[in-house]
Amino acid sequence: MKDARVLVTGPTGQVALPLATTLARDNEVWGVARFKDESAKQRLEGAGVKCMPVDLAAGDFDALPSDFDYVLNFAVSHGSPDDTDRDMAINAEATGLLMHHCRSAKAFLHCSSTAVYHPAGHHPLKETDPLGDSHRMWFATYSVCKIAAEGVARTTARLEDLPTTIARLNVPYGDNGGWPAFHLEMILADQPVPVHPDAPNLFNPIHDDDIARQLDAMLDAASVPATIVNWGGSKQVSIEDWSAYLGELAGREAKFAATDQTIGSVTVDTTKMHELVGETLVDWRDGYRRMVAALHPELLKK
Repeated sequence: MKDARVLVTGPTGQVALPLATTLARDNEVWGVARFKDESAKQRLEGAGVKCMPVDLAAGDFDALPSDFDYVLNFAVSHGSPDDTDRDMAINAEATGLLMHHCRSAKAFLHCSSTAVYHPAGHHPLKETDPLGDSHRMWFATYSVCKIAAEGVARTTARLEDLPTTIARLNVPYGDNGGWPAFHLEMILADQPVPVHPDAPNLFNPIHDDDIARQLDAMLDAASVPATIVNWGGSKQVSIEDWSAYLGELAGREAKFAATDQTIGSVTVDTTKMHELVGETLVDWRDGYRRMVAALHPELLKK
């Protein structure tokens, strides 16, 4: 993508922040959020991103330009059970209102999550597999709101004739952190990493570099009705394996605690993704080592 006008929602988030700063090198990038994190806002503005405070829960986009070439919806809210209305407003209602506001865009990318799937053990989940409330034990509203947001995006794409891709992201990570980074911190604190008893706990971690590299193809795949596709690393990796590797890099032994109070495997079938955007290129070991170097450079200097 080059010389395009791009809107990114949730640009202070783990995934959208590095993506927005990368896009700003060759494009006019706008970011909308509440911007409670001043350091993240400064990093974005320093990279050339135009930051506009917007409360997505209110759904008021009147002050925001509408003539964007592409819209990347990465905003997310996952609060407590008491926040159901707000979470639904941010995740689902705001998606439809934003799509209506930017209905002249060439393409709309809605970042969903593989948290929408019903738990299926080690079965590689296809886009047509059953949906369910798999993340309730962590975030009471997350899976439900993500499913609702997909429904809104699918409907609005048809109402506005807006080419749309709904990408179900699976364990994004990079120099900015991610779920594996939490495991790293647990290992450094000599705390056991929780794993589901139905081992191994398989996922498809995807590096920020691959997300940025595949973005153009994800937008090219946008259609009416919306294109729905898994977005994860081409290789399966278990929490057990990646924690052991992180332990090696940290010079610590990774310990584990089996519990059914955590999510089990959420591994995806990447056949459709490969057809649309190709395979991921960053090997997970290389990506994790880079993550450790960015977050804890002292560990690799030993």
